[in-house]
Amino acid sequence: MAESRVGNANIANWLTLIRIALVPVFLTCYFVDHGKNDLWRAIAWAVFALAAFTDRLDGQLARRRNISTPLGALLDPIADKALIGGALISLSITNDVWWWITILILVREVGITFLRLTVLSKKVVAANRGGKAKTLTQGFAIGFYIFPMPHWFDIPNAILMGVAVILTISTGIYYFREILSLHRS
Repeated sequence: MAESRVGNANIANWLTLIRIALVPVFLTCYFVDHGKNDLWRAIAWAVFALAAFTDRLDGQLARRRNISTPLGALLDPIADKALIGGALISLSITNDVWWWITILILVREVGITFLRLTVLSKKVVAANRGGKAKTLTQGFAIGFYIFPMPHWFDIPNAILMGVAVILTISTGIYYFREILSLHRS
């Protein structure tokens, strides 16, 4: 059977590049009037939501059309970390999310990504259902903090972010154990 070669210039990779390009657009919109302008925060939320949607869409297209590439595998987590990291840091700068939450999530995300790279020659450590639930929960929690909500929504926001933090920690432990077992074998 002949090996099919998929080019890097495919729709999935373009969506990933669009997600990366949307990060500075999101940041610019978010920080109009130091992050206190409700209209611009709503626009920033729309940009964030669009970028988050491209994350889901590029993965689906890559799998469905069998157009996954090493470049896409490299760029996708970079795009994810840039979007989530940029949003969390922005929310912490404007005192909407505590810094310890931002630091915890970013350390986990960067750490697990780095550890995955250390075992790449042995096995690709793919996201499991817990990891996908973590990503989805983080995205919704961050999105709710970005969007200008009435104050009565502060408690549901905090609960959703708490769930995101719990999933971040628990899936981080799971991936760490899986990667550690690959290093031992």
